[in-house]
Amino acid sequence: MKKSIYILVMVFFFSCVKEQQKNYLSFSENILNYTITPKEKLDKSGLMFSDQGAWFAYSFPDSTNIKSFAGPFLLTQQNGVWASASLVNIVFDNVKWNSHSKTSYNSHLVQVYTSNELELKQELVFSSGHTAMINTTIKNISSKRVPITYHFKNEKILADGLKLSSTKNILYINSTKSNALGHVIFPENTRISANDSLYTSIKNRVYLEPKEVKEFTVSQTFIFPEYSWESELKSIQNTTFNVVLESRKKEKNNQLQSVIENRKTQFEEEKYAEVLAKSLLTLQNNWRIPAGEIKHEGLFPSYHYKWFNGFWSWDSWKHAVGLSYYNTKLAKEQIKLLFEFQKEDGFVADCVFRDTTIEKHNYRDTKPPLSAWAVAKIYEKDNDISFVKYMYPKLKLYHKWWYKKRDHDQDGICEYGSTDGSLIAAKWESGMDNAIRFDNSKIVKNEERAYSINQESVDLNAYLYAEKLYLAQLATALNKDDDAQKLTNEATILKTKIQTQFYDTNDGWFYDTSLDGKTFIKGEGSEGWTALWAKAASQEQAKAVKEKMMNPKKFFTKVPFQTMSADHEKFNPLKGYWRGPNWLDQAYFGVVSLRNYGFNDEANKATILILRGAEGVLGRGTSIRENYHPLTGKGLNAKNFSWSAAHIIMLLQKD
Repeated sequence: MKKSIYILVMVFFFSCVKEQQKNYLSFSENILNYTITPKEKLDKSGLMFSDQGAWFAYSFPDSTNIKSFAGPFLLTQQNGVWASASLVNIVFDNVKWNSHSKTSYNSHLVQVYTSNELELKQELVFSSGHTAMINTTIKNISSKRVPITYHFKNEKILADGLKLSSTKNILYINSTKSNALGHVIFPENTRISANDSLYTSIKNRVYLEPKEVKEFTVSQTFIFPEYSWESELKSIQNTTFNVVLESRKKEKNNQLQSVIENRKTQFEEEKYAEVLAKSLLTLQNNWRIPAGEIKHEGLFPSYHYKWFNGFWSWDSWKHAVGLSYYNTKLAKEQIKLLFEFQKEDGFVADCVFRDTTIEKHNYRDTKPPLSAWAVAKIYEKDNDISFVKYMYPKLKLYHKWWYKKRDHDQDGICEYGSTDGSLIAAKWESGMDNAIRFDNSKIVKNEERAYSINQESVDLNAYLYAEKLYLAQLATALNKDDDAQKLTNEATILKTKIQTQFYDTNDGWFYDTSLDGKTFIKGEGSEGWTALWAKAASQEQAKAVKEKMMNPKKFFTKVPFQTMSADHEKFNPLKGYWRGPNWLDQAYFGVVSLRNYGFNDEANKATILILRGAEGVLGRGTSIRENYHPLTGKGLNAKNFSWSAAHIIMLLQKD
């Protein structure tokens, strides 16, 4: 008996060890294709790799002239420009390279060049949000002694305003377009000579015996003045490339394990593990540390599109929920970032930027209230009551702001609007800028710097209903029982209003209405299922909405649950930003809407079709897009889009 118990214990022990050692990083191998040799500063024909919140990134070259990584791509200036096709290129005398292999992971990049006699291996990893380390090994793979001669140089400078200088083995990069400083540290025996736009090193000549390896590391740092270069230099000097690489591999492996092992059971095929790896990497490449006006870490919508190098409020709430499944620290930072820009009355800015000489913060509008949802989801994951205590008064103030500044007739039903009285900013506030429901909208004034659209929106009030319940949960966690009860009572009243004012029993759909609540603003759009996402609909209403959602002529298209019904005369995914494309956030809300009312088979079927139908989401190489054509599946608009990736994570995760 004792022997049997011992065997069972040992089997359990070794199975646990085996599970701990599982290589989840393999799911990220070449999950994105980073190959590009930039021809000019704004060349975005390829993708770029970054990590640790760095404001710079790299790619693999496709040029035979470059024996290093392409870049860096500098997000430190001008909404992203290439410093050079290769700032640190290694030039070998009299070596003919025969092959070039490239392998990327969430943790690092690897490339290998081979000749008849030599193997050149280069690995790139980020040691911090300021520094990338590139390790090079040159191996003699022949059976004879081989002489090699090499030196370092840069390819042509592409970015505006860069000026190079040097001291001994350090290259300095200054820019008239940015206050971030660059420092490239070469091996100690390297001597650099630089003028304004070119540098070169003295040639090194060494002899390698058969199987002998020469190894060295070059660090590249781009650091803003609010950080200490002296401290960063000490960190570089006090570590080694291999220590950093192993740390980064462990970090990424653990993150991947968190989401891959937490998949819903119906999505256990390998392709779903791969798309999770792609989603995490999408968010990683858009991650930025604090700099300039930005006081907390956060994610861009897309580094790949020049106008998305900032931080938007409802994007941030969505990013944070996706991040909460594997990185609650960053998720909390993302939330805090936008609330640094909260006004005394509770208003939260629409979008904010590191450098306001490039783009100004937008205080003309805010965005739909999803922040309490995000905070509650993060709290579910890590039970950090201090974060809830910090955020609760800010969330409560923001919630009250809607009723003070966006309820024109003070009937407890809110409208989207703007602070400057412009209709365009009011449409931005909805997040659905050119949705057909706003085609005939007008602006009404509530008070100075507070304006509303002359219609009451079902999605806004569904979000506010959900927010009341999430705030009540957070209040209960903080032992604020009076707040919790008051919010719950308010939610009960609002739920009845949503079910009676916004639901058309003849159509079986939720619509926006006129200010007086008497006239429906027709045109079936994705806002029609937000009442189900918020659990504000009745079961009978949900069933009717579900029938339209699952209708192939309306919403159950190749990529289901797009922003408006495919049979509407204004449906135009190629020319209408919110007039037909499938945005994965809206598709996610649709799937959750079905699950909330017990339609799980339909939700599972829709999830599979969304991921399969959206071109390039599944499989390796292609980036996740901003939105998709619902009939063809073609990827549309920005590449490497954060909230699409965040909602893919949410679609596949258990609660």
